[in-house]
Amino acid sequence: MTALWTTDAMATAMAAARQGALPPSISGISIDSRSIAPGEAFFAIQGDNRDGHQFVTAALAAKAGLAVVAADRRGQFPGDAPLLVVPDVLAALRELAGAARLRTRAKVIGVTGSVGKTGTKEALRLALSKDGETHASVASYNNHWGVPLSLARCPASARYAVLEMGMNHAGEIAPLSRLARPDVALITTIAPVHLEFFGSLTKIADAKAEIFLGLKPDGVAVLNRDIPQFAHLQRRASEAGVARIVSFGEHPKADARLIKCALQPRCSTVQADILGTALTYKIGAPGRHLVLNSLAVLAVADLVGADLALAALALAELKAISGRGAPIDLDLPGGRALVIDESYNANPASVDAALALLGQVSVGPQGRRIAVLGDMLELGPQGKALHRGLAAPVEANAVDLVFCCGPLMHSLWQALPASRRGGYAEDSAALEAQVVPAIRAGDVVMVKGSLGSRMAPIVKALQRVYPHHGTMEEASA
Repeated sequence: MTALWTTDAMATAMAAARQGALPPSISGISIDSRSIAPGEAFFAIQGDNRDGHQFVTAALAAKAGLAVVAADRRGQFPGDAPLLVVPDVLAALRELAGAARLRTRAKVIGVTGSVGKTGTKEALRLALSKDGETHASVASYNNHWGVPLSLARCPASARYAVLEMGMNHAGEIAPLSRLARPDVALITTIAPVHLEFFGSLTKIADAKAEIFLGLKPDGVAVLNRDIPQFAHLQRRASEAGVARIVSFGEHPKADARLIKCALQPRCSTVQADILGTALTYKIGAPGRHLVLNSLAVLAVADLVGADLALAALALAELKAISGRGAPIDLDLPGGRALVIDESYNANPASVDAALALLGQVSVGPQGRRIAVLGDMLELGPQGKALHRGLAAPVEANAVDLVFCCGPLMHSLWQALPASRRGGYAEDSAALEAQVVPAIRAGDVVMVKGSLGSRMAPIVKALQRVYPHHGTMEEASA
């Protein structure tokens, strides 16, 4: 077992009292008793819906090395239970994260933005890992407990650490950035996400710009040169004392600049100039948005001293993940159809990108491009107009049929010509019954909506009704 932390170092960092027969070290940190591995430390965090103290007994039964519990809950557990006792468990996790930042020699990269955070974080993990040990946030662990957890999990031996930072409200990123103290802060883009909490894109940009407040004195900000908020973010970075700003995009003055790209259904090839180095490389997942974000990934790799050629080569291994553009083959009578699973979440920028991806995919004989769209949530008073505005990219990307669900998507439904109306329902469960029988061989189907719209079950239903068994060649690949 490789030790992540010695128990002594943990106890010191968190000013914790000790109880029971504690192990000399722990191999990892978990907040989920269902997936905890033997030898890990279980942190009994109070979540939005559940109190972690309810699961301490289960975690210890699963051979957790120890549990970190609040002092006022200590009496719930046997006197010989292996515990580190602290006043507040989440505060203790933040203290441990701070200790992790002090001990690491890793170059730390903070990633935020309205869209593309998780995909860019995963691309950075892939690109940097070819050059040295790379630690990165799991899933979308990007909030007030996700960032401390990710940082506390950083091994002392890591050469690079990539931390995703998200927010719903102003003031949430600043403490995360001050805890992580990134060497490089990357903002992917600014888009109308959580707009109901902000009211304007400028205020969203200000909230994202909080990442500059924790940047190390010699740190670098990496910004999207193609967006209208570039100059505003540039100002915010300068006001925060950031000495160096690196830009990426198609803009002729971008430091990491796209020269040209070839977009294909399952990958892309790119020619770019990355901080003065000419590169040609392949990205193993489709979409123009991934091409543009790859410029930022390679700029970051160069800035932290990684091997740029290795980083670019690694992007060929990038794969679209479930709910975020993963391609799924379906077997139907008479042939095959393709589903693009974009069901994880949605906002106007990401739906626009998903429709563009749908538009670039070739359909089979008699096949159609079909968009299955659920409500984009948290858009505030502009919600109906932003949904209605999707009619333009639907047309621009030659989408043949659109299926809509939810009260907001009804605005798009009304804006569509009759020839493009596939079906409408109040919720995804009702829409599923319309979508599944409508699919035929040769179709390409893109499914997208906010999490609360519950579009993933439609993807699962299509897989269940039209399971793809593969070919002999696929099975041996």
